[in-house]
Amino acid sequence: MQGELPGQSVEEIAVDAAINAVEDSGLTFADLDGLIACKSVQGNGNDVTVGQLLGLNLPYVQSLDYGTCNFSLHLAVAAIGAGLCNTVLLTYGANARSRKFDFGRPMYGADMASAAGLVHIAGRAGLALQRHKAIYGTTDEQFGMLAVGQREWARKNPNAIFRKPLSMDDYLAEKYMVEPLRRSDVTMISDGGVAFVVTTAERAADLPTKPVYISGIAEHAGVRGEHNPENLMRPWLKDAARDIWANTGMGPADIDALYIQDPTALWTLQMLEYYGFCDLGEGGPFLAEGHTLPGGDLPLNTHGGQLSESYTWGWMHLVEAVRQLRGQAGERQLEAPETAMYLSSHGFVKAAASILSTNASVGS
Repeated sequence: MQGELPGQSVEEIAVDAAINAVEDSGLTFADLDGLIACKSVQGNGNDVTVGQLLGLNLPYVQSLDYGTCNFSLHLAVAAIGAGLCNTVLLTYGANARSRKFDFGRPMYGADMASAAGLVHIAGRAGLALQRHKAIYGTTDEQFGMLAVGQREWARKNPNAIFRKPLSMDDYLAEKYMVEPLRRSDVTMISDGGVAFVVTTAERAADLPTKPVYISGIAEHAGVRGEHNPENLMRPWLKDAARDIWANTGMGPADIDALYIQDPTALWTLQMLEYYGFCDLGEGGPFLAEGHTLPGGDLPLNTHGGQLSESYTWGWMHLVEAVRQLRGQAGERQLEAPETAMYLSSHGFVKAAASILSTNASVGS
């Protein structure tokens, strides 16, 4: 659920999503032995407050400050692998829109970028895009294919918040939000809640719903931040890319549907290149060729992403990946996808990648 949910707390939104997820799984709350809660951007919705509303006493409960779904998913995989639990509920809730959260404050605490006035992520992303354009010659028309393409996908999604047609002329006519980023290059702000149930492959095989398997995961952190050379270009993304392909024995050609968390479209451009879907610096021409559009050979953010569907820190990207693999995506359903990849990051400091499949034997 997403949009504007006035009068509801972060915890209430997360609980509503949790009830729907557990019902969808065919389990009951009595079957859970783990809870991982991702805090909202305001810092609410931790494991204790959500667990209390759900009435859960469980062997394993944890909170993440910035789950982006990928980091929450990976923690669940690690907890299950370590034997701390077997069936984990992941939750996220946010009401940043209805509560009018102030994004004009440093999101990562006091650092050199915020001291220079770059308190919102769009400031640093704008500089990074300017750098990409200067080095590789990326044009506005090429980069704009991301916003225009995701709107095309969103128009097929009845849950998307932005569904008004967006042509390239419309895009180019927009005023800059943070030059060279236009309004459609930056995420909307919305309320929303998402939840997942993660369990073992053996347990999932006994459930009534079609299981989706986790074929591989990888992370890499660049927490030295601005002390890293060229950190605006986030070069440590390539380390997570190297590991996810090595961990699974797979490559970009094996991915049927791609999901990239996109607080700004610049994230998507960088990850297309670092994860090898095109060569470094070739993202602009690659996008202009239409690979990621409806009907293309690399469907990208088929729900509309954060640019057009909703702002849920990337959690809806994983929802959409599961829907596509289950064949539940309605008008935008792809033709029998078997693998989906979800890429996310925590601003300019962390990267995470997951590959999902309909086949339990794919990947690691």
